Amino acid sequence: MNNQMDNRPDRNRPNRNNPDNQGPNKNRQSILAFLICLLISLVCLSFVTDMMSDKSSEITYDKFIEMVEKDQIKEVTLQSGILTVVPKIQKSYQNATYKVNQMEDADALTKRLEGTDIIFHYEQPDAMGEFVSTMIGILLPTVVLFFMLMFFMRRMNKGGSGIMGVGKSRAKAYIQKETGITFKDVAGQEEAKESLQEVVDFLHNPGKYTEIGAKLPKGALLVGPPGTGKTLLAKAVAGEANVPFFSLSGSEFVEMFVGVGASRVRDLFEEAKKNAPCIVFIDEIDAIGKSRDSRYGGGNDEREQTLNQLLAEMDGFDTSKGLLILAATNRPEVLDPALLRPGRFDRRIIVDRPDLKGRVEILKVHAKDVMLDETVDLEAIALATSGAVGSDLANMINEAAILAVKNGRRAVSQKDLQESVEVVLVGKEKKDRILSSQERKIVSYHEVGHALVNALQKDAEPVQKITIVPRTMGALGYVMQVPEEEKYLNTQKELEAMLVGYLGGRAAEEIVFDTVTTGAANDIEQATKVARAMITQYGMSQKFGLMGLASQENQYLSGRAVLNCGDDTATEIDHEVMQLLHYSYEEAKRLLREHREALDKIAGYLIRRETITGKEFMKIFRAVEKGLEIPENLEELPDEIPAEVSEKVQSETPAEETETVSEAEQPETQAEEMEISHTEE
Repeated sequence: MNNQMDNRPDRNRPNRNNPDNQGPNKNRQSILAFLICLLISLVCLSFVTDMMSDKSSEITYDKFIEMVEKDQIKEVTLQSGILTVVPKIQKSYQNATYKVNQMEDADALTKRLEGTDIIFHYEQPDAMGEFVSTMIGILLPTVVLFFMLMFFMRRMNKGGSGIMGVGKSRAKAYIQKETGITFKDVAGQEEAKESLQEVVDFLHNPGKYTEIGAKLPKGALLVGPPGTGKTLLAKAVAGEANVPFFSLSGSEFVEMFVGVGASRVRDLFEEAKKNAPCIVFIDEIDAIGKSRDSRYGGGNDEREQTLNQLLAEMDGFDTSKGLLILAATNRPEVLDPALLRPGRFDRRIIVDRPDLKGRVEILKVHAKDVMLDETVDLEAIALATSGAVGSDLANMINEAAILAVKNGRRAVSQKDLQESVEVVLVGKEKKDRILSSQERKIVSYHEVGHALVNALQKDAEPVQKITIVPRTMGALGYVMQVPEEEKYLNTQKELEAMLVGYLGGRAAEEIVFDTVTTGAANDIEQATKVARAMITQYGMSQKFGLMGLASQENQYLSGRAVLNCGDDTATEIDHEVMQLLHYSYEEAKRLLREHREALDKIAGYLIRRETITGKEFMKIFRAVEKGLEIPENLEELPDEIPAEVSEKVQSETPAEETETVSEAEQPETQAEEMEISHTEE
């Protein structure tokens, strides 16, 4: 029992977050402040008393005797050694009085006034009244000044605000489980959790690590795309660690004053050392940790000074005291190499997009407090949201709950979840946008062209939904597809089929209407991106072979590819891209011409129904291929499915957008959509 108590990291540690618990230093400061205020009060009281005393009413004792002898005095009052003299002759409407200091004893004064008609009074001094008056005159201003001084001192020094605290750290401190988040609340990032659990265990039980000679890592860098849970993991560490946890953003170090950032870094580490063992979390560290190379925006004196101070502090503290630095960023490529070396950030923890299993676990975590009915299949939703991050999935669960309430249900159904996926990916339905009959026909043929080309290709993903209902994110219609299983690689044939599928909508427009529209703008953009990646990054070009012609920048953000070749080679790359797209376009037109009847029949049915499922689409396609008439009720069609198309048929599941990724990359969701022209938005 004693050993357990001694191993607690916060044993006998004063609560440093309580401003009223600062030890002897605070007491000395308070006493000094009170004495200063007392001195100020005495000086002010003396000054005010001197200013308020009427010197013109004071007379000398000789003058008083002269007035007595000349019978000019009406009344004399003696109190506390002061004579108050009331003259007989008043010069104004007010009763004028004179003050005289008593220069002889009371008996002598009484004898001097005997025989005159002067009224003489002797009043006992009010000692208590004088004492109280004096105390009030001194203590009241002193107390008021003291509290005002303490108030302004706290305001200036609290949290780095005000002039006195401009160089103070603005770190927000969390103690123990104040965040309310633990590792149980984090799902889909098992490797990252394992790495951080080791760190937390080191803080709790340092003995079993130091016995073998292990040292606590100085820092851990959380790297990954936005929304994957980097900040959530840091808060979970705060909830598990049972040690003080300082959290702040990298931008809070930066000010317009040069040197403030460095001062805040020093102050932060001083506070952390006082509270050790503890954890310091710096979110968006790229704000202060950018490379000093001008390529990444170097040359900022304030930021460089802040970075230099951070480097010096990370080298200066002793890890045996249990001080750990956590940082998060989605731009690791811009960080200074000196910051990333072992001895500063010893661990780089990748917090990447979750896989299928991870998405299922994330959905379960976010759905634990949501009422679900028996129809909910979270695995189907996870399969339909390939490439989604934790924040996306949390938003989908929340949108589904809102939809259920909107529709008057007390529990979330699978239909709500499916619709929430569409809301997050392509937006809500635009009920106020009415397309003309010609536009509806064009959009219908465009989308059916996508779906039909994909259905006719062996390496394409199965079609799950076709709709021509406009959406708020700019889509006049879209085709959604879902993979049959989680994939991490794409073959060359799959990428080629993807290109043909992208261009199927444009091909249908040209075949049917003998013209093209602006609706294929997004399709062309996506197709060009895939074709260029095949040639420059994936080595799928006969002309260039295995030559790497482009590199990826901002891996966790835009993922934009930058060419690493000369101008002549870039021109040749453009020709290769054009040839590849031309071949894919011609292939799409060939497939659609060979199945023109199916294109017309499915497009006509889509115009009438506006939305059809993948199962309905395959039923119509099968019936047309067999020469059957298309009834209004598709249930009347036979259920036999030919072998050549059976692979494309699935039960209705949540829709998902086609993938456009290459080898060794996580699939990303992309909608095949009709883009609204610029004049319509």
